[in-house]
Amino acid sequence: MIVIVNYGVGNLKSISKAIGHVGCEVKVTNDPNVIKRSEGIVLPGVGAFKSAMENLKPYSNLITNAEVPVLGICLGMQLFASESEEGGLHRGLNLIPGRVVRFPDWVGKIPHMGWNQIRIVKDHEVLDEVEDGSFVYFVHSYHFVTDEEFVLTKTEYGIDFVSAVFRDNFIGFQFHPEKSGKVGLRILENFVKICKR
Repeated sequence: MIVIVNYGVGNLKSISKAIGHVGCEVKVTNDPNVIKRSEGIVLPGVGAFKSAMENLKPYSNLITNAEVPVLGICLGMQLFASESEEGGLHRGLNLIPGRVVRFPDWVGKIPHMGWNQIRIVKDHEVLDEVEDGSFVYFVHSYHFVTDEEFVLTKTEYGIDFVSAVFRDNFIGFQFHPEKSGKVGLRILENFVKICKR
């Protein structure tokens, strides 16, 4: 069973439906005991970094010490960072070293919203059968700056920004797989396969 953590933010219905669509039992919960028994954990995310971290406090140890695969989506991925500049400087989960920063104004319209391409810079099984240059769906004003060793994909929007990260059992996507058509479903199916190993 894949657990989607209900911590007061996130696009719970669409990610739950998408994971169910790829043939996996999925449960939306804030019950720590259910989270502990899961085969995989999903941190969705729509909203502000500070309030998300506050809401996540009861589950932060469960997440940081998880031995199962953990998938962070959009803000959920940004929470993996050491810190974020959104609304002041705030500490993240520090699972992947780096800082979340705002796009510079000169890149164009902010938030970066709509379909854009990913450039795969590192092989990972979560990207199996995903073609380099695939289009996925973004909605965000901030992006994750981290070391190259943790980067899976990059995307161009005025600047080259990190659009997917990983470290050990933690995988994060700045875009929304659940809104990214067949490409997104393939990514979620790959994540489920990793969880089932």
